[in-house]
Amino acid sequence: MSTEPMLPRNFVRPAILLLLLEEPAHGYDLLERLVPFGFERADPGRLYRALRALEDEGFVRSAWEPSDSGPDRRIYEITRTGGEQLHRLTASLESGRDKLDAFLSRYSEWVALPHERRPERARR
Repeated sequence: MSTEPMLPRNFVRPAILLLLLEEPAHGYDLLERLVPFGFERADPGRLYRALRALEDEGFVRSAWEPSDSGPDRRIYEITRTGGEQLHRLTASLESGRDKLDAFLSRYSEWVALPHERRPERARR
C-alpha cells in the first residue's frame, strides 16, 4: 500500500502555471521548484508533456534563450489566458479542498472513537 500523497489529477498544470506566474523559467528550474508541491525530480517527461499541452492551449509561451555557458535553453512564461486559467483551476482546487477537509474531519472523528463506542457492525 502506497503512502505517497494523493495529488489531484493533473495538479501539475496549476502548479506549473503558478510557478510561471512568479517568474519565467526553463524546464530544469521548474523541475526543482515543483518538488515542494509533491512532485519528484525524476519525472521530467511529465513536466515537458504538461508544458507542451499548456503551450498548445495558449496558457504558456516559450522562446529559446541563448546561453553563454552551454546550449540554448527554452524559457517558458505564462500568458494572460494562462493567468485566467490558473484562477479557474485554483477555484476548483479550493472546492476540492473543502470536500477533502470534510472527509478527513469525519475520518479523524471516527478513528478517535474508542472501539467500544463504535457501532456493532463496525467492530466486526
